[in-house]
Amino acid sequence: MAEGCQSGSPGPACLESMHVTYVVITILAALANGYAAFLNFVGAESVKVVADKVQVSRRWMIPFGILLASGALGLLIGFAVPVLGTAAAIGLVLYFIGALSAHLRVRDPGIGGAVSFLVLAVAALIIGLGYHNQW
Repeated sequence: MAEGCQSGSPGPACLESMHVTYVVITILAALANGYAAFLNFVGAESVKVVADKVQVSRRWMIPFGILLASGALGLLIGFAVPVLGTAAAIGLVLYFIGALSAHLRVRDPGIGGAVSFLVLAVAALIIGLGYHNQW
C-alpha cells in the first residue's frame, strides 16, 4: 500500500494511486480492444485463422469488430460518464466469456488471447467500480 494508505481510509495517497491505476488499466483495455476491432475491420489473416479454428463464420468479423470498438470507446467515454464505462466493461467481459466458450467448445488449446482479453476486461470493470465507489 502507498504510504499513509490504510484499509478503508481514502487518503490522498490512496486516491492518487487508485486514479493512476484506473487510468492506466482503462486506457490499456481500450487500446487492446480498439486494436482487436481494427484487425476485425480490415479482415486480418490472424482473425480469419482464429474464426476458422473456432468454427465461427467470417461474416461475423465486422459485427464482432463493432462490439470491440464500442467497448473500447465506451471505456474511454467512461472517464466522463462512469456508468457508460461500467456498461462497456460489462459488455467486454460478456464478449470474452463468449469468445472463451467458443474456443473451449472446439477444444482449441489456443485460448491465451481470449483469456488475456477477459482478464483485462475484468480488471477494467473492477478498477472502474472501485474508483467510482460502486463496489
